[in-house]
Amino acid sequence: MTAADLPAVDAIAAIVHVNYPEDAAVFAERLSLHPQGCYVLQFEHERNDITGYLISHPWTFKQPPALNSLLCAIPSPASTYYIHDIALLPQARGGGAASDILAKLMTAATSFADNVSLVAVAGTERFWRRQGFVNVEDRALARKLTSYDDSACYMQRRLGADIPAIPA
Repeated sequence: MTAADLPAVDAIAAIVHVNYPEDAAVFAERLSLHPQGCYVLQFEHERNDITGYLISHPWTFKQPPALNSLLCAIPSPASTYYIHDIALLPQARGGGAASDILAKLMTAATSFADNVSLVAVAGTERFWRRQGFVNVEDRALARKLTSYDDSACYMQRRLGADIPAIPA
């Protein structure tokens, strides 16, 4: 992802995450703080239009950033590698693009932490389970998730061991 991609990223977020709006400044800051964790997904056979994105960065385990908030800095050392957001337009789904970029991300994340974490929203928990993630239960954490919605859950995947994706 580059700064030139940010308008497309913002437009995709507005379509895919209608119930989880974030200011363009949030995406720009994540790109500025940790560009190696920001990716765009494109259909090469369709004019290279951006059809999805993934934003991730080192972070603190069990401390997910509130929705639509700026980070100001990346912690060092980090105790987790956090997937802030992944979004694909409907025409980009079902072809394995999300699984492919996540496989690459898991390899890169090992340089920063021994686990990857995220907040699953809008019924995506099943997808994340297929990617090897499990729920992390914690009462204090549950209170932090209220900025998302009632179905939001914090999930984690350990790194370092070869963890196969779980079949659907």
